[in-house]
Amino acid sequence: MEQSLQEKLDLMQSVVENTPLPVGVYLGEDLTIVLANEAMIKTYGKGAGVIGKSYMEILPELEQQEIFNQARSVLRTGIPFHANNTRVDITIDGILKPHYFNYSFIPLKNSEGITYAIMNTGADVTDLSLARQHIQETEEKLRLAITTAGLGTYEADLVHGNITTSGDFHNIWGTTGTVSREDITGRIHPDDVHIRDKAHLEAQTSGTMLYEVRIIPAEGVLRWVRIIGTILKDEEGNPVTLLGIVQDISDQKQFSEELQKLVAERTAELKRSNEDLLQFANIVSHDLKEPVRKISFFNSLLKSRLGESIDEKNVAYFEKIQQSTERMTSIIEGVLNYSTLNKSGHDVKKMSLDTIIENIKTDLELIIQEKEAILVKENFPEIEGAPILIHQLFYNLIHNALKFSKPDDPPRVIISCTEEMIDGNMHVRIVVKDNGIGFDIEHAQKIFSPFERLHSKDEFEGTGLGLALCQKITERHHGTISASGNKGNGAEFIVLLPLQQQSSTL
Repeated sequence: MEQSLQEKLDLMQSVVENTPLPVGVYLGEDLTIVLANEAMIKTYGKGAGVIGKSYMEILPELEQQEIFNQARSVLRTGIPFHANNTRVDITIDGILKPHYFNYSFIPLKNSEGITYAIMNTGADVTDLSLARQHIQETEEKLRLAITTAGLGTYEADLVHGNITTSGDFHNIWGTTGTVSREDITGRIHPDDVHIRDKAHLEAQTSGTMLYEVRIIPAEGVLRWVRIIGTILKDEEGNPVTLLGIVQDISDQKQFSEELQKLVAERTAELKRSNEDLLQFANIVSHDLKEPVRKISFFNSLLKSRLGESIDEKNVAYFEKIQQSTERMTSIIEGVLNYSTLNKSGHDVKKMSLDTIIENIKTDLELIIQEKEAILVKENFPEIEGAPILIHQLFYNLIHNALKFSKPDDPPRVIISCTEEMIDGNMHVRIVVKDNGIGFDIEHAQKIFSPFERLHSKDEFEGTGLGLALCQKITERHHGTISASGNKGNGAEFIVLLPLQQQSSTL
């Protein structure tokens, strides 16, 4: 007995409701929705109550998207229609959004072969489609980046020996068409083949490789290439595929070699210049000190011979000459000390800072007594360094504290120290603080410049090299020196030195 239309619809209803994919049945030319499971109703995005309404009424946004014509064509012709990964824009929650579906319109026919309805099935593949698009876009960007950067890529089948190439691979290697591993290794410079072999051997364990070799393309022009690769393994851990990138680094290598050559030449020039400067400083100091010594000697001799016949005014002239010769001698020695400080070869020794400062107090005993100065110091640790340079460093700092004192206020110099850890190395922080004339804080860096003076040489004697020498000595010992103060209210110098040096010479 032939089933009635209602029986067929009831059967179809049962099938539809138990199908997890969206399924709907449309009847007549106006495509009235007579069946729709929950999945299809959710796909429509228009809520419940769609049964009995036309397909066009529920989804008017599809009118301009050919999907109605596809459905009506199936109803008229009886020929099924299938679409894969096709974009369909549907309004959900008032917003028109793009979706991607694999959908079909299948004709439903009666016993006479006449199509009376169509069944609409579909699968929402939006996420899959968007992921595929993202992958394609990423591949395009990567391909563009590789092309722009002049890179060549390759995929080597380690089992069968096949190589697939792309990008500038052929341009770099000078190959064409299908290439084999022998084609590639045969173009590597004979002296560099071992580099390639070692990199491939290590990659069997690490899974990655990076090496640089020279190659000889067909045109015979030597090139440098950098090869980066990753080995993929099967489930059993056997290498099956090598993914690699090759880059022509000939220009980089040429630039690097030229730069190294230039650095070597400039280093040699600088070394010669330093040696010439050192030799010049020694010659100048020797040649200048002798005439100055003679001026001082004959000035004293002449003053002695003239004796009491010298009037008071001429006595002042003799004294000025003597002061000038002493100042000239001080300047010559200062320049020599400053210029020769860069000379290497100062042995690193362990020394007592306590002993060094006590020796400096002895050296400065006369000026300390003359100015009725008070020196207060703490106990200091032992450090490593060049004793003669460390002595010079603190001699200059303490002497400056005594020299730049106030006329009516005896100098008071406080020397304190603390230890602190810096970058994993223990350092000693030494502070030399005085109650002297001080300086403007804006000159805190300026005072370490060679020949820099903040006060007139008529007020305070000196060469302007003392603090510059201090800075050189601290830098030589991998330390630092800084200053702070206020004009008329004393100065403070902070020296930071490592307790241990990393080398045996400075």
